[in-house]
Amino acid sequence: MSIEPQLPRAARTFVSFVALLRANGFAVAPEQTTAFLAAIALLGPRKLEDIKQSALATLAPPPERRATFDRLFDLHFRGSEAIEHAADGEDDETVRLQEEGRGDEEPLLSDEANESGLTASRTEALVERRFVQLSTTDALRRLAREAPRRLPRRRGHRRMRARRGPFADLRRTLRDSVRSDGEILRLGHMKRRQRPRKVLLLIDVSGSMKSRTEENMKLAHTLVQAAPNVEVFTFGTRLTRVTRALRLKRREQALSAAAHLVSDWDGGTRIGDALQAFLAVPRFGGYARGAAVIIISDGLERGEPDALRDAVAKLSRRAWRLSWLTPLATGPAFRPQTEALVAIERFVDDLVDGGSSASIVAHVLALGRRAA
Repeated sequence: MSIEPQLPRAARTFVSFVALLRANGFAVAPEQTTAFLAAIALLGPRKLEDIKQSALATLAPPPERRATFDRLFDLHFRGSEAIEHAADGEDDETVRLQEEGRGDEEPLLSDEANESGLTASRTEALVERRFVQLSTTDALRRLAREAPRRLPRRRGHRRMRARRGPFADLRRTLRDSVRSDGEILRLGHMKRRQRPRKVLLLIDVSGSMKSRTEENMKLAHTLVQAAPNVEVFTFGTRLTRVTRALRLKRREQALSAAAHLVSDWDGGTRIGDALQAFLAVPRFGGYARGAAVIIISDGLERGEPDALRDAVAKLSRRAWRLSWLTPLATGPAFRPQTEALVAIERFVDDLVDGGSSASIVAHVLALGRRAA
């Protein structure tokens, strides 16, 4: 009878880091794991930087995935402290909507807290959120399974062979004519290739949406994993790009990274300022050009609706299709009642139910049936 050797307790942390890399698509051979442990034993190690240098030297992450490697290292060895420090340095990914000195315009959030989350506030409250890992719902399974073939597509500039098409394939036609002594017996055709259309997802994480925040973030992670051209932003009192965090393959790791990047969970609501800030950054605004833009928000805006109306009007001109999904739309006979939703109704292509993962997934998958 053979007895399997037990892994030393001191080595389990390092071996589990290798397992985390493999789970996120890094190719690590068993020999590299052994070399990683040997390098750590050789260096001591005296500090955490020694472990990272050992990992870089022995596990050899590809240069194009170095950023993902560093983030996984921070998640595994440093925890929330290092991620918060890294998030502070990524000013280009987070846009603060509330300027210093603006907090005295109304009472503090603690003075007007609402446990039900049914009211909106403009006051900024920076909090950390922890996501509970729950079982995958049928709606998310359906999204992961059907998104690659049902998401909207557009015609690219490159062409491909086809039985029928508006373009003549002269190269193929001339090559085939050589076999028939120069006679053209059949004319080849070409058509434009179909390419996935960009998808931009803007998620409201304010206090009035806190009952849906976790499920919306899980849906965003599923969509990022299923499609290549998806960008995800959260907004409340700040605008934060969370696409890089959601590209991590394992859901619990991705949501943990996003939870540390976003600091305005369950806080105030400044939808108009958030969309204005999004359009003001050229790199961000470019994500919306020709994209299927999906905004998940209840539209409970505390500020003047003029900023929201102007931002949605500009966004609709850039987007291929603009959809606003709100939990307030409880049925096909829904008519907007809030001042903000009334102001933006004429600029959006869809104003539909966003109160459940099933309804959101059904709408996202139905976008592919729209005319390209």
